Amino acid sequence: MTERLHPTAGKLNRIQQNVLADSERRLLISMCAKMPAWVTPDRLTSFGLAGAALVGAGYALSNFGPAWLLLTFVGYAMQWFGDSMDGSLARFRKIERPSYGYFIDHSCDALTILFILGGMGASPYVTMDVALFALVGYLMLSIHAYLSARVLGELKLSYLAAGPTELRFLLLGLTAMMMILGAGPGMFGAISGFDIFVGAVAAILVILFVLQTLSSGRRLARLGG
Repeated sequence: MTERLHPTAGKLNRIQQNVLADSERRLLISMCAKMPAWVTPDRLTSFGLAGAALVGAGYALSNFGPAWLLLTFVGYAMQWFGDSMDGSLARFRKIERPSYGYFIDHSCDALTILFILGGMGASPYVTMDVALFALVGYLMLSIHAYLSARVLGELKLSYLAAGPTELRFLLLGLTAMMMILGAGPGMFGAISGFDIFVGAVAAILVILFVLQTLSSGRRLARLGG
């Protein structure tokens, strides 16, 4: 969810306009200064990925009781720390490996969202087809971001004033509501309110992909690229 540098980092314009971006950046810089030498970007990446796996496990295990959802809160904290700190620490220590970091980080992002939404789909709260629709929407928007980095030299990290951290807070709130409201059919019968919410978010992601693709396509046409 949070990137390391692109191979052409010197030319890449990182567009990050989410609400918490500035506050989070200051926090990460202060944390980097306190990290011991044995904490490396690769270890942070692994830690974040382990957190994502824990989130997925918490959702899946909630079939045995809602208390298992508490694992997801721990997992989200681990995932934020590892995913947000790996690139920040590399830049802070001036030990960037742009091509390696970019490749590994975004590959782990794909696994992260698979763990989270796969686990959510395996839970009693969200059906698997809705969770997979959300996975498709997220990956489509990710593909657009990676393509834009290649053809426009821009890596867009936020949409509608929301970025990875805001998305985590949204998922934490959704999980809290799962614990409060419980599983089972809602006012729409077999379709629960959680399905509707996740499906709506997925639809927004797909719409954003279409709009951003049209916008970038028109821009490239004007540039003659």
